[in-house]
Amino acid sequence: MSALKLDREALRAKLLAEFDATLEAVADAVDNARDGAWVADSEEPSRQALERFRRRAFEAAVQAKVDAAEAAFPPSGQRGDRPADAS
Repeated sequence: MSALKLDREALRAKLLAEFDATLEAVADAVDNARDGAWVADSEEPSRQALERFRRRAFEAAVQAKVDAAEAAFPPSGQRGDRPADAS
């Protein structure tokens, strides 16, 4: 298991607005459903909104891990392990 961790607080801050928008979309779907058809009219739009957020959250988490890994290593020209000139 990698000791390298992503910045969870930054990830939360990045996704908070999208999470709020997702909850609004679910609430709108339920509120706009016809009486007697709340589930039938709102289930699919809610599922789609939640699926978009799930995908975006996972992508953002993976990108945050990549960013953390890149930040842990100095640029290749600064590591001091470049081969000496052959001249």
